[in-house]
Amino acid sequence: MTAIESPCILVCSMDMKTGYCFGCGRTREEIGGWIGMTPETRRNVMAELPARLETMERRPRRETRRTRMARERGTAL
Repeated sequence: MTAIESPCILVCSMDMKTGYCFGCGRTREEIGGWIGMTPETRRNVMAELPARLETMERRPRRETRRTRMARERGTAL
């Protein structure tokens, strides 16, 4: 069995503005249909991903409980 090349980096969260995954840049439809795509189609999608990722605003890292508490107290970590 051969492995299927995938751009997935296990950051699976969708940008509601663009419809692209924050991790890989694919749409839900592309992610769901990835296994059924031909290698050529997958390569074509992968060629578009860097440009897609550039169009999205990066989400800030989640604030941890410790950071939030320090911010609310007005102290720095």
